[in-house]
Parts: sequence; C-alpha cells; structure tokens
Amino acid sequence: MKKSSILNFLFSCIVLFNCSSDDSNNSEVEINETLEPEQTYFPSIDGSDNWETASPSDLGWNTSQLQPLLDFLEEKNTKGFIVLHNGKIAVEAYMNDHSLNAPWYWASAGKTLTTAITGIAQDEGLLSINDKVSDYIGTGWTSISLDKEHLITCKNLLSMTSGLDDSLSDISPENLQYISDAGNRWAYHGVFLKLQDVISNASNQTWTNYFNTKLKTKIGMSGSWFPFENTNVYWSTTRSMARFGLLTSAKGKWEDSQIIPEVFLNEATNTSQNLNEAYGYMWWLNGKTTYRLPQTQLEFEGELIPNAPNDMYCALGKNDQKIYIVPSKKLVVIRMGDAANSVNFALSNFDNELWQKINAFIN
Repeated sequence: MKKSSILNFLFSCIVLFNCSSDDSNNSEVEINETLEPEQTYFPSIDGSDNWETASPSDLGWNTSQLQPLLDFLEEKNTKGFIVLHNGKIAVEAYMNDHSLNAPWYWASAGKTLTTAITGIAQDEGLLSINDKVSDYIGTGWTSISLDKEHLITCKNLLSMTSGLDDSLSDISPENLQYISDAGNRWAYHGVFLKLQDVISNASNQTWTNYFNTKLKTKIGMSGSWFPFENTNVYWSTTRSMARFGLLTSAKGKWEDSQIIPEVFLNEATNTSQNLNEAYGYMWWLNGKTTYRLPQTQLEFEGELIPNAPNDMYCALGKNDQKIYIVPSKKLVVIRMGDAANSVNFALSNFDNELWQKINAFIN
C-alpha cells in the first residue's frame, strides 16, 4: 500500500472513532437527561393567579374516573378541591357555591401552620421545643401545681402530650387541669395554641406579624387568622392551602429558599411519642399499625386511612378540611368544605371513601 493511502486510511479511522465516541457521549447525555427527575414546580409569589398545570392524561391517570371523583366530592359537600403533581395543578374544582378566590376555614388542619412556625422560630434561636412552656409565657398559665406545670415543654404541646384535661375546651388557666404528668398521656387538645403565645413573646412580635413575615409572604399565601370561640382559626383560599402543602412536600423549601428547617419538618412528619404512633407534631401519619383519635383514650388497630398510600401524612381539620401529602407519588391533595357526612373533629370514613375514588383516578 502506498504511503499516501496508508495515511488516508489512518485518518479515516481516527475520524470514524471520534464520530463514534461523540455519538456515544451524546446518547449517554440524552439518557441522563431522560432519567433526570423532573424539578418541583413552584408558582409565583407575586400575587397573580398564574399556576402551571399538568394534564392527567399525560400523567397516565385514568381520566374516565375524574368525573366520578368530582361528582362524589360535590355530593359530599366539598367546596374546593386541588390535586398537585410535582407542584403543578393536575385537578382544580370548585363547587357548592364556592370559587377560586373565596376563603374558607382550615379548622384543625391549620395546627400544622403553628408547627411550621415553631420550627422556624427554633431555627432562628428564639426558642427550643425542649424548653418548658413557662420559660416563655411565665408560670400560672395552668391551674396545676408549679412542679407539674414545669414538666410541660413546647414539644409536649406539639405532640399532644401535655397531660392536661382534654374534656375542657377553654384554654384559660382554670380550665387547664391536671390528669397526668406531661409525656404520659396522648390527648388531642387546644392547648397547642399556647405555642402561638410562646412564639409571640420569644420574637417580641405579634403572632400574626411573625407568621406573615416568616411564612405567609414568603410563599405567596393569602388569608388571615380569626379568633373563634376558644381557638384561632386560619382562613384562606384553596390555592393558599395548596401552597402550604407544596412547601411541606418540598421538605420545607420554596424554590431555593429553605423556609421550614428540613430536619425539624422530618421530626414533625414522623411519630413524635410512643403513645400514638400515627401522630407527629400536629401532622397525622398513615401506614402505622395503630392509631388514636381525638376525644378518646382507645387505641385502634390498623392504618389511619387504609385506602391511602402508606407514606402519606396529612393535616386534618373539623368538618373534613384536608391536606394530604404523598411523597412517593409527588402528590398534594387539598379538600375544603362542609362536613362530608356529619360533624367530625378530624378523621371520618370520608377519608377512606375519598381515597378509594382518588386511587381509581390516579392509578
């Protein structure tokens, strides 16, 4: 073979090898891009109604089951319903004379707002949840003896283990009476509201101002706190409840900002004590083997909501106000409205019926 032919042959081989390598690298890049998980979407906080949507059909959901789900919700007195997938709105519906911009009450689902703010205040060094409540609001906030009052920590309020009498709804000192030492009894109790006083005193701000500055405005929520009977109730649009659900599902982050400390949020959404394994820091936990309910000392066998995913955790409020978060499915589900069947404190058979309908739609 001539020298020039040999050189041409070698040059051709080099070019062919480089092209093959480039193609291989390109294929690898394309595969990596395909496998890269979709980033969580966050709507703007500028006050606009712009919120990206996700098509249920593109997600592979059974769209023939969407209308039966919506019919069920309307029949069960629902007012606002939203399903987020990875932050985007997959389903949004308003019914029974409700609308996009109409506010509704969160009831006890709003307890988780107090949880979030407690974590933020601790992260800022304003408090420690292991400190006794009286360190921040003084002694005599209950009617029990001082030595027993000093046993009650902020963590006891978060986990519903204050030991105070839960049959008395008023949280004035004379109605905060002793039943057991703190940490020895789980009982759902409005005394958690004392955490709002703790945070107000620790921050030298009103509860509302601290809440608005540290959480509400940072994620573009609407809404306000309204005193009602013996509690403090948050009212907002359904979308604002969805914003808080999205923040929580994103491990406390909104885009690149860590709003709720992730370590604290992980504590809050896992079993917080050894008396009710289905309860964190005012978050309810599915997938456990037993659970307890408000207004009873009975322990029930089985999961909290059998039809719901095991990894789901949720905020539950009177008359079926719901925030369901399912990490494995990248879902946040919001339900606002009147009681589905009858007045209830947190959990009802409606939860299980609703998840049967949701499963038929999203599976």
